[in-house]
Amino acid sequence: MQVLSGRWPTLLIYYLKEGTKRFSDLRRDNPTISHRMLTLELRKLELAGIVRRTDFDGYPRRVEYGLTASGRALVPLLEALGDWWNGNAAPLEGSAMAGASESGGTCESLPDPPALA
Repeated sequence: MQVLSGRWPTLLIYYLKEGTKRFSDLRRDNPTISHRMLTLELRKLELAGIVRRTDFDGYPRRVEYGLTASGRALVPLLEALGDWWNGNAAPLEGSAMAGASESGGTCESLPDPPALA
């Protein structure tokens, strides 16, 4: 479960559900992810057995990423989560805004930390 936490893993699985993609294709799918972060997240998913990396010989070097059987098994779960969000996002966001307006739109201040002796 830890491997799916964060901003990028579920998006990368979503992008790879249609088939194998090259690194540049994944960058194009989501231009807000940095080169380094994409590399780290793909390695993390590969080590977890969710994504497989295929290296091709030749020049220029070509690497493709695709979902393993375990990764493909996650796709229906992520789609169900997306469907749930689409049906429930507005009421949830509305209740969060209502809570903020009831409290004057500001966060309650936290108590001062205890003094260190």
